[in-house]
Amino acid sequence: MTEDALTEPGGAGAAGPRASGNPTAAPGAGTLLRLLRDGRPRTRSELASVTGLARSTVTQRVDALLAGGLIGPAGEAVSTGGRPPTTFSFRPEARVVLAADLGATHARLALTDMSGTVLAEDRADLDIALGPEPVLDWVVEHGLALLDAAGRGTDELLGLGMGLPGPVEHSAGRAVNPPIMPGWDHFDVSGHVERRIERPVLVDNDVNIMAVGEHHVAWPDADHLLFVKVATGIGCGIVSEGGVYRGAQGAAGDIGHIHVPNARELPCRCGNTGCLEAVAGGHALAEALTAEGVPAAGARGVVELSRSGSIPALRALRQAGRDIGEVLAAAVNMFNPSVIVIGGVLAQAGDHLLAGPLRVRSSVPRVRTRAAPPADADGAVGSAGPGVGDTDLPRG
Repeated sequence: MTEDALTEPGGAGAAGPRASGNPTAAPGAGTLLRLLRDGRPRTRSELASVTGLARSTVTQRVDALLAGGLIGPAGEAVSTGGRPPTTFSFRPEARVVLAADLGATHARLALTDMSGTVLAEDRADLDIALGPEPVLDWVVEHGLALLDAAGRGTDELLGLGMGLPGPVEHSAGRAVNPPIMPGWDHFDVSGHVERRIERPVLVDNDVNIMAVGEHHVAWPDADHLLFVKVATGIGCGIVSEGGVYRGAQGAAGDIGHIHVPNARELPCRCGNTGCLEAVAGGHALAEALTAEGVPAAGARGVVELSRSGSIPALRALRQAGRDIGEVLAAAVNMFNPSVIVIGGVLAQAGDHLLAGPLRVRSSVPRVRTRAAPPADADGAVGSAGPGVGDTDLPRG
């Protein structure tokens, strides 16, 4: 959700989240807000100098942000003669945002301030296959309850951001041919929720959102990054030139449905056969182990078995890692990323899963991989930077 969309006339707050401005237009109030979000107070003159805007334009933009309560006076700067100029700073507590993470088998909601600090949260086991209306109505009902619990009104809500476990046409707010989401194809997700909360709603593939989070928090200097989520299913978020690459219909990075030799003709939940997800996804591993007489309750159950020393589970995870590594090797040679981040619930199995991806070789000098432990069953990831499991891979 961009600041310009929320602060400019005719932006998301007025015309919906899919309204877009002219990319060559002069910076708006959102540009000033992005500058001030670093926590450093600035004067109007400093803002004009950084943005290249006329002083009168900066004054208009600052007044708009002040009127919206998004920034506030932060004292006076040192005077160079005459009256000391006023500085302005970001007020993250002034507005709140709802974030919804919908996985194959779970739903997680959080209410945050504008700096991303979580004020309240809720989660539940919720099957995405129930269809869009029951799932989205749960999001709305529990989102409004979070607002109430935090003592915030709907007038303080900037909007809602939502991640879905399938390809999403980001500009339209609709899922497109999602393989494990019956009834969701081209359903107007944004419109359905906007009519209930009367606020902007932005929708994207969940792995794209994870990739953005990892890039912003842990790898801000990496212009080319792959975030691979290995949970109930398998997906990949692509950051290219510092921004998300989604492809023509939002399906870029759907590596879970690439054909792999080890899958043979095994059926996949997408309806095809031989997909990577059919042999390396958490759902497939749990089913295979259960069939062997080793009951596993989903992806998390597979991880728990591996931690208890189950030989069948460890063997399955290592083979899954090899299969994922084969697909990643091709992806790396084609995309040439500087960083690969492995996340999702199965990443908690550590080296047993990562042995395969760690063998990836590429034409870049180094590819770093890191297991990012998730916060819930399908792998919503929170990262504060490089962690245990960082590995520098030699040139292949």
